[in-house]
Amino acid sequence: MRHIIVGSRQSALALTQTNQTIDQLRELCAANNLAYTFEVKPIITRGDRILDVTLSKVGGKGLFVKEIEQALLDEEIDFAIHSMKDMPFELPEGLIVGAVPVREDARDCVITNKAHSLEELPQGARIGTSSLRRAAQLQAFRSDFQIESIRGNIDTRLRKLQEGEFDAILLAGAGMHRMGWKDKITDYIPASLCLPAVGQGALAVECREADQEVRQLLQLLNDPTTERTVAAERRLLGLLNGGCQVPIGAYAVEHSDDPTMLTLTGMVAAPDGSTVLKESFSGTDPEQVGEQVAQALLNRGAGQLLVEVSE
Repeated sequence: MRHIIVGSRQSALALTQTNQTIDQLRELCAANNLAYTFEVKPIITRGDRILDVTLSKVGGKGLFVKEIEQALLDEEIDFAIHSMKDMPFELPEGLIVGAVPVREDARDCVITNKAHSLEELPQGARIGTSSLRRAAQLQAFRSDFQIESIRGNIDTRLRKLQEGEFDAILLAGAGMHRMGWKDKITDYIPASLCLPAVGQGALAVECREADQEVRQLLQLLNDPTTERTVAAERRLLGLLNGGCQVPIGAYAVEHSDDPTMLTLTGMVAAPDGSTVLKESFSGTDPEQVGEQVAQALLNRGAGQLLVEVSE
């Protein structure tokens, strides 16, 4: 019986989604007569250590995964569970995404006790978010909103809201669902108003390319639909060279009447919301769809926007 060590960030959300995924894997192992034991190893990442500045100022890709990937390469852990939206497009040599489980709700959500929805928030409402992507789209929606940076885990952000530091906070709905806090959500923000981050709501299970046994095990977790839609989103991310410091959004969905077809919508914005570029494309090949949307955005000036943000 092989004992498998699983790497995870040490936040409550990261450990919760890691343990939920391991529980799924245990059930799948039992159903397939496979004998494995699992142990979680929490790892502190650079993104967890630096909490006093905005994500965009910390910069750099792989802010929440680099130390975990090093543990994989050093064979201290056997696989790791990340939020897909934290994953850079290019992985270190020797590592692969071994599985993409079923996606949770990809939408952003608003939490407030001042209104029933984003639209009903009072004039000049102070809104907390750590995401340039959310901030840009929100400013484009309502320029009167006062967008302020908020860092820390979900608990910390909810406490700051309760203490009156903000009128509302924006979070990924998936994290609230996984924590069992659906009832705290005031309203969901439609993708048409605020396009999610690349891979939002999905998980990435990363492992060593050479570990065939673990790769085979992880395939039990893989969801082909989520894998395809996220592949389209990540192809766009790769071509636009996007990191945490760039307002990029993307969301792909399969067609209900023809699951071989998917539609990807991509977005690049100026941080102040003064310019928001959006493009959509449909097709059967996720990589090609991602390339088409990225190219359409670049043709409209997305490249210049991204350069200005990065400077």
